[in-house]
Amino acid sequence: MTDSSRRRVLELDSRSLERELERNPLLILPVGALEAHGPHLPLGADQIQPELTAIALAERVDGLVLPPLSYGVCPGARRFPGTVSLSIESLRAVTEELLEELGRMGGRRVLVISGHAEGRHMAALREAADAAQRERPQLKVVVLSDYDFVYELRGKESPPNDGHAGLLETSRLLHLAPELVGKVRPVGVDHRPAFRVGDSTEAEWPESVVGDTRPASGELGARIQAHVLRRLEETVRATWPA
Repeated sequence: MTDSSRRRVLELDSRSLERELERNPLLILPVGALEAHGPHLPLGADQIQPELTAIALAERVDGLVLPPLSYGVCPGARRFPGTVSLSIESLRAVTEELLEELGRMGGRRVLVISGHAEGRHMAALREAADAAQRERPQLKVVVLSDYDFVYELRGKESPPNDGHAGLLETSRLLHLAPELVGKVRPVGVDHRPAFRVGDSTEAEWPESVVGDTRPASGELGARIQAHVLRRLEETVRATWPA
């Protein structure tokens, strides 16, 4: 691209995108969710993180960032205000059609980065990618969550049981979007019994936080983000060698 800052597909004109697809850049699709993240983090935390990460990654690996999918499958937090949860079938169908459209117009390499890592949500994305690849054999898709890499730091930069809206996530947002992080630093634990089917009750999980956020800092967030970008770049280069 002649202008390295023009990494967002929505900022390109039609013919410029056509030329870029002929050149075969990596298309990066951020996927988020609208979900409660405690009394201190924004409802859009799961979109803000992968979208900003995608833009930074695109500069490293010659990528184009697609407009995000902003809703996901998040039934575990449905009882908290602000959470919107799609069905698995809806997310799978929308993602499959979107990926097929990218293949139809000439896309060949797509990296799906989800900021929301719930198991059913990720399964819907992977099933969609598998179906789209069968329909468009030239299309190669990688599906992951940036939290696959964030959580590699559990037990190193945080306690091993840190989780949703906890120390790692709060610190990362203090680095990426500090103006959106509130002053409260909650401590949360999900007491749902292991292996039990169903979502946590109010008694088991009174606030949508897992972990002690009191030590959170932008400095820790910067280390987390550097680790995530490094691991993402390694994944892209291993999947699509130059």
